[in-house]
Amino acid sequence: MTTVSNSVEQKKGFGAMLWDWLTTVDHKKIGILYLIGGGFFFVLGGIEAMLIRFQLLIPNNDFVSAGFFNELITMHGTTMIFLAAMPLLFGFMNAIVPLQIGARDVAFPFINSLGFWMFFFGGLFLNLSWFLDAAPDAGWTSYASLSIASAGHGIDFYAIGLQIAGAGTLMAGINFLVTIINMRAPGMTYMRMPLFTWTTFVASALILFAFPPLTVGIFFLTFDRMFGANFFDHTMGGNTIIWEHIFWIFGHPEVYILILPAFGIFSEVFSVFARKRLFGYSAMVFATVLIGFLGFMVWAHHMFTVGLGPTANAIFAVATMAIAVPTGVKIFNWLLTIWGGSIKITTPMLYALGFIPSFVMGGVTGVQQGAAPLDYQLHDSYFIVAHFHYVIVGGVVLAILAATHYWWPKMFGTMLSEKLGKITFWFFFIGFHMTFFLQHFLGLMGMPRRVWTYMDGQGWNLFNLISTIGAVLMAIGVIVLIINVIITTAKNERVGNDPWEDGRTLEWAIPSPPPFYNFAQTPLVRGLDSYWIEKQEGHNGYTAAEPVTDIHMPNGSIIPFFMTLGLFIAGFGAMYRLEHDWGLPVLIFGLAFTFLTMGIRSIKDDLGYYVTKDQIRRMERGRD
Repeated sequence: MTTVSNSVEQKKGFGAMLWDWLTTVDHKKIGILYLIGGGFFFVLGGIEAMLIRFQLLIPNNDFVSAGFFNELITMHGTTMIFLAAMPLLFGFMNAIVPLQIGARDVAFPFINSLGFWMFFFGGLFLNLSWFLDAAPDAGWTSYASLSIASAGHGIDFYAIGLQIAGAGTLMAGINFLVTIINMRAPGMTYMRMPLFTWTTFVASALILFAFPPLTVGIFFLTFDRMFGANFFDHTMGGNTIIWEHIFWIFGHPEVYILILPAFGIFSEVFSVFARKRLFGYSAMVFATVLIGFLGFMVWAHHMFTVGLGPTANAIFAVATMAIAVPTGVKIFNWLLTIWGGSIKITTPMLYALGFIPSFVMGGVTGVQQGAAPLDYQLHDSYFIVAHFHYVIVGGVVLAILAATHYWWPKMFGTMLSEKLGKITFWFFFIGFHMTFFLQHFLGLMGMPRRVWTYMDGQGWNLFNLISTIGAVLMAIGVIVLIINVIITTAKNERVGNDPWEDGRTLEWAIPSPPPFYNFAQTPLVRGLDSYWIEKQEGHNGYTAAEPVTDIHMPNGSIIPFFMTLGLFIAGFGAMYRLEHDWGLPVLIFGLAFTFLTMGIRSIKDDLGYYVTKDQIRRMERGRD
């Protein structure tokens, strides 16, 4: 058993730094990796969205071809949901949840690293399709009749890329569940957990149940396309509609997997910047759990036009109405949290205030679509596009932007510019409503979604023009944010433990950025908003539950990187095995490489290392 050397505190060369990031199992660094990876794909998805909007700028446009437009809408949706929104939320979950519950790391640091690399290589695999002349073109939902008939390898990239990335997501979900159940500090009962931890917990439970159906569905699709199976081919006794059920029993919980952590982020932000404890905490927790429960009972509202019959449609319509109730509970609790509070209008608070009306609009149009007869009219029109962008952008993306400003000082020890942050907010917020508000009316006027161009003289021209201008404003907002990040990083002005001055939860009680072991002593939690309680009593920091002892930490490992690399290589072999001689050997090599790394992981004893009491005391003194 080794102890840590003093080299931890010294500057490293580029090679050593790169090795450190490739092998890290530290939840804080993995959180940053998720933010970098998710941020990259977010920009990529945004570029795809801009190309879509430029194509629809004027009628009869030929800016892109019809086939390329299909690839754009497919890749935009897939990238934004699987490779941007989820990983960005995972970034904050990783960086913050262990700090909020007083843990030194997640339950399975190795699997945490493996989950990240699987997301990254899966996303890379999917996006390499652009360069290999075969982007998927069957829509992000990849409905079976389209995806089976799609020529080329596009859908194979989709299936294999999402299979790899989805396995990484499932690992992350299990990891957070175990972490939150097992690793809470003394006194951190379930009903004292911060709301962000609660929403992460419920979202992780949803991942545990929602991702296996997706895995099975994509497995079937892969076998149909590559190995001649007939799961979805109705001429051979298969069933096309079953793909829609499999996809949506994953897909609807997926939107709650995205929105619940967003709700958690806003619950933290409202409470801190209204300087009040969250109104109706227990009702908020109950609503979160209820949303998670009902989220599995509404999937077929995506399929009202399929012909399931009036009984099924009625049941799913009622369930869809019901799920609006706990969401409404949350909205009123947030309003009552800021009611009478001593409000500070910071950038995160602006996003939070903008979120409420935006998300409520998305929710209201969702309930409208829950009425099956109305949905029959609205289905596959731009009304649907407007609805889900109001939910995903008006909910999830605003939350991600709020969290970026709110937790940036905790993660990096520097403060993003408030002035530039507010500029980003106004560009993004106004641009967002310009882009999507009028799309409700385009839908009511009959404009179909997923169609690459439209005729003149239908009354759609002006609204499409305004929509595209709004998209440009959103892009400007994102560019300002990137400039903000660059300037802040270059200036490198350090901040203290609690830079917002009103932090309520445990993460604000420790240095920014936190030391690699998080807490020198395990904290004792004495109630909800534990750091706020300490501050009210005049303490700086947290009450320790134990004396300073040696801390056991996990070693870094390069194995997760190589394990995933093997799957990445095998994917190409599986895809090209019929038309190239090298396909089968590459498939076998990739899988063998992955199994070899698994074997090494099984055989090699990795007992971690200890940080001694003296080193902890020295490091803590060095910070004071």
